Amino acid sequence: MTSILRSPQALQLTLALIKPDAVAHPLILEAVHQQILSNKFLIVRMRELLWRKEDCQKFYQEHKGRLSTRFLTPAPFVHSGPIRAYILAHKDAIQLWRTLMGPTRVFQARHVAPDSIRGSFGLTDTRNTTHGSDSVVSASREIAAFFPDFSEQRWYEEEEPQLRCGPVRYSPEGGIHCVAGAGDLGPACHRPGGG
Repeated sequence: MTSILRSPQALQLTLALIKPDAVAHPLILEAVHQQILSNKFLIVRMRELLWRKEDCQKFYQEHKGRLSTRFLTPAPFVHSGPIRAYILAHKDAIQLWRTLMGPTRVFQARHVAPDSIRGSFGLTDTRNTTHGSDSVVSASREIAAFFPDFSEQRWYEEEEPQLRCGPVRYSPEGGIHCVAGAGDLGPACHRPGGG
């Protein structure tokens, strides 16, 4: 993988997944979406998709050795319904999203971070509502897996400076942030799931 040159002030990208247990409940899904917006993330891309069992197992192989085998053989619920995938941007997107999600283990989240997404909405350690990248390298790999038409390099060259310098508006129709004044398909305003 080639190194992507970016300005020291550049926005950081992360992948955020909303799992089927949250997508199945419109009020939870909306609450999580509003937390993303209220924490000043820029939504770069968004799409809903069904996750196949094979894709799920391949995705979680990165965690081999760090998680118990039950996480590596995800329960059928992980691919039982739609998930929502986001590419989020923020100055410190990875750490901010991980803090907003709260600890992976729901019991711990309820005690240590009760206002976190997992503390508020998680059911079990696998039905914990969300997933987030844990490093810049993971974010790049995970974004490529869920948004194969998205070019991180091109985004940093063309869209990131415009979004960072603003002005920016949120497009409820598309569910993403755009450069203010850009048309529906302007340089930093794409339809959900698009490249």
